[in-house]
Amino acid sequence: MTFLLFFLLVLSKSRADSFEEAYSDLEHYRTIYISENGPRLSVDTAQPKVISQRGGNATLQCKFNQDPSSPPNPKLRIKWTKLTSDYLKEIDVFVGMGFHKKSYGRFHGRVHLQDAGKNDASLVITDITLEDYGKYKCEIIDGLEDDTVVVSLDLQGIVFPYFPRLGRYNLNFADAENACRDQDAIVASFDQLYDAWRDGLDWCNAGWLSDGSVQYPITKPREPCGGKNTIPGVRNYGMRDKQKERYDVFCFTSNYKGRFYYLIHPFKLTYDEAVRACQKDGAKIAKVGQMYAAWKLQGYDRCDAGWLADGSVRYPISRPRRHCSPTEAAVRFSGFPDKKHKLYGVYCYKSDN
Repeated sequence: MTFLLFFLLVLSKSRADSFEEAYSDLEHYRTIYISENGPRLSVDTAQPKVISQRGGNATLQCKFNQDPSSPPNPKLRIKWTKLTSDYLKEIDVFVGMGFHKKSYGRFHGRVHLQDAGKNDASLVITDITLEDYGKYKCEIIDGLEDDTVVVSLDLQGIVFPYFPRLGRYNLNFADAENACRDQDAIVASFDQLYDAWRDGLDWCNAGWLSDGSVQYPITKPREPCGGKNTIPGVRNYGMRDKQKERYDVFCFTSNYKGRFYYLIHPFKLTYDEAVRACQKDGAKIAKVGQMYAAWKLQGYDRCDAGWLADGSVRYPISRPRRHCSPTEAAVRFSGFPDKKHKLYGVYCYKSDN
């Protein structure tokens, strides 16, 4: 028994010596810090997702807690950034340190701290734009300590598929961004498209999303759209070449400050006549995004096909009835008619500004 115990002790020491020889260089570069009391700084939010609308205001909640034993730091810094849709970059929004505060870029003059208490770093965004949609990072920097939290700003609105007069699958990513912007919208995110699919959007043409992926929503599986034996869902082509590849686009728009209306006119109009008729009424010919917003968010309903700014002819139906989209509420699309010879009514938009 004594011999066995002596043998085990020798074996253990031999293995320990071997371990030290094999990993002797660890001590030159590996340092382990142990904190008995946990972090001296922590950042949190009571509301990780905030919902607003274009033209409205929103408060992104952010509060920090410090070690009570730590002395006040006049150089404590509050920094807000916006994450791009692909999460590869951060856009500066606001930085505050003591009495020094600065807002950046398109956020200049529209953001400020709520200042609801000593440890409040909440950010207030006013006159929200479509581009404000997304995720924001609140970062607190206190000397060598720092911590962050992410808050999402969502907007009430609607996703709609879009392609120009050139026809389907003619937009690279930059073209898609411009196409949505021209229709008073932005390129939709995956989350926005997913919510639209859950709300019933079904579209069998693939379109760009803001992260550079190409996808399309299917609620009623069928052969030309991934197969009729597949399950409903958002079909994903993955990330595509933004410059070379061409698809349609899914756009997103929200509330507007103005009046969308069908112009009562004694006779039907060519496209150029329609543009002038709206101008004579103190307005502009309406955009596709404005029609979708009026239809979805205000329940606008009109069974008269009319010109829109992109040269398309559409009409919004929120109350399905005979001869007016009898099966579903929808924005009906009549194509891109000949601008010089075809005659229709016109939808106008008059901004409050």
